[in-house]
Amino acid sequence: MTGMEWLAILMLVSFFALLMAGVPVALTLATTGFVFGVIGFGPVLFNLLPARIYGVAANYQWLAIPLFVFMGVMLEKSRLADDLLDVMGHLAGGLRGGMGIGIILVGVLMGATTGIVGATVVTLGLLTLPTLLKRGYRPSIACGAICASGTLGQIIPPSLILILLADIMQLSVGTLFAAAVMPGLMLAGIYCLYFIIIGMVKPELVPPIPQLERDGVSRRQLWVRFFKVVVPPVLLVFAVLGSIIGGVAAPTEAASMGALGAILVTAFAGRMSWSVLRETVQSTTKVTAMMMFILICAQAFALAFRGLHGEDLITKMFDFLPGGVAADIWFMMLIIFVLGFFIEWIEISYIAVPLFLPVFISQNVDLVWLAMLICVNLQTSFLTPPFGWALFFLKGVAPPEVTTRHIYLGVLPFIGMQVLAVALVFSFPQIALWLPKAIGW
Repeated sequence: MTGMEWLAILMLVSFFALLMAGVPVALTLATTGFVFGVIGFGPVLFNLLPARIYGVAANYQWLAIPLFVFMGVMLEKSRLADDLLDVMGHLAGGLRGGMGIGIILVGVLMGATTGIVGATVVTLGLLTLPTLLKRGYRPSIACGAICASGTLGQIIPPSLILILLADIMQLSVGTLFAAAVMPGLMLAGIYCLYFIIIGMVKPELVPPIPQLERDGVSRRQLWVRFFKVVVPPVLLVFAVLGSIIGGVAAPTEAASMGALGAILVTAFAGRMSWSVLRETVQSTTKVTAMMMFILICAQAFALAFRGLHGEDLITKMFDFLPGGVAADIWFMMLIIFVLGFFIEWIEISYIAVPLFLPVFISQNVDLVWLAMLICVNLQTSFLTPPFGWALFFLKGVAPPEVTTRHIYLGVLPFIGMQVLAVALVFSFPQIALWLPKAIGW
């Protein structure tokens, strides 16, 4: 190996050392990039940095991020999830496991509207965990359902990770949104099937809503609330995603309509106030600023790593793997899975994916399919003990009687289901590629 490649290895080692020491990811990226770039080339390398940063800041499609974040935070702050869960639970009626299925369906809807994993898990945990325990659900099953449902926002459009991957892989956002629909719904369907099977095999673990409680709400009242609470967010999701996938509007245009639609839905539900609007704007600003700061710092890291021939080093590493393209993909899946224990999906997207991407481009791997594998894989890492982020989010809001052991045991079946989903998308690429091709993307 050349001296430059040794510097690239030291750069990666230093990055992970600083990360484990607790240094914020953005500062870690910038520090290692600048230090090793100067050691390798001197300050001349960073003459290119202003142009790269300007390219990031001026990218038109980034406008979709604050707008989609605004849409999600507005619907979260308006507490529409409260009513959604109540209506879904009563619609499930006497079905064993019905409340669990209701939580999965609410997770699908919240994933399509908020797309924020932490917010969804915390909201579902606060609203549903005490109710599920009171109704006789085993604590581990209730915890697993909440964690798994909350992470569906990682893949169901308009997930922010899809917008980032579209930029990194130079793909259309609409194409990735279309490709993510079927894997996301397939995963939700697998979860629902799991609850149906549990309800048939061990009904005492997932009892239905008590008859007395169901009788307290008339069918007419339930359907009135359904059309008031469930239908408007669903129509909003179809309008936003349909306009993007159908090619009627660009992602930024659809996102702006989504933000406006979120305001109207919240107002229609009688939840709009100045405090809700103020909190939504503040949260949107914080999330957007954090994401953009990481993206800007990542440019210094990427510029130095590429200058030190790090990409050539990665390519050589893949040459040693037996098994061809399939082995290369699974090796990358393993790396991303492990990274998902320690760092957020934003950093993984802008660190790991660009490192491996040239290898797969040279092998003519379908990048849309690869992006879907990455999304489902990242979702799995969110659930995996001991470091899964969704587990920490739920533990923070769980009642005292719910232990860490309950949460860890509860997510194990869902991890198995997500691994199954990754294997299905890998074995049958048309799960991800059918819809984009069917609509002509």
